[in-house]
Formats: sequence, structure tokens, C-alpha cells
Amino acid sequence: VQLVESGGGLVQPGGSLRLSCAASGFTFSNYVMCWYRQAPGEERELVANINGVGFSTNYADSVKGRFTISRDNAKKTVYLQMNSLKPEDTAVYYCNTRITRVTYWGQGTQVTVSS
Repeated sequence: VQLVESGGGLVQPGGSLRLSCAASGFTFSNYVMCWYRQAPGEERELVANINGVGFSTNYADSVKGRFTISRDNAKKTVYLQMNSLKPEDTAVYYCNTRITRVTYWGQGTQVTVSS
């Protein structure tokens, strides 16, 4: 199993970024995919998740209405569209899935929101 995130960077408050997570090594469409984030000195927190077929999504209250999770099962990729970014969204963002009681993580991608 491999998860590779991309798309992070530096953005001004109010800006947008789209993160991608390319998956391999498992039957992608069978599994829930998640985005987590971890800010310096804080615990890793769940940002959003999406079920295998993409019809069911959940979001942390802090990102509802600003972030959208989606997936393309043909491309084995999950996305996180982030709009109206705030400085408090600054964190390393990780892609995650759980397969038969084993949790897998990507290497993370840094998102910095600053003027």
C-alpha cells in the first residue's frame, strides 16, 4: 500500500488549494479514504473522509462549508479542495486509509496559510 500526497504550498488567507493523494497497492474503490492534518504542537485531527463509492462524506466542524473531499476511483486518487483558507488551517496534511485493521499514512504535504 502506498499513499502519495501532493498539492500543498504557501497561500494567502482567503485563497484556495487542492490536495491530491494517489493510492496504489490495494483495491482503492473498496475503502474509505480520509484526510488528516497536524499543526505544530498539536495532535493529528481528522479533516474529512469519503466512502468507497464517493456518495458519503464527513467533515470536521472547522472546515465545513470550506473544504470538499472527493475521489476518482478510475485514477485511484482522493482530493481535498480547500477554499477560504485561514491561518489556522496551516498544518501538514496526510492521506489515510485503514485496511483489515492496519492503518496506512502518506508522507504528508505542508499547507501554510500566511500573508
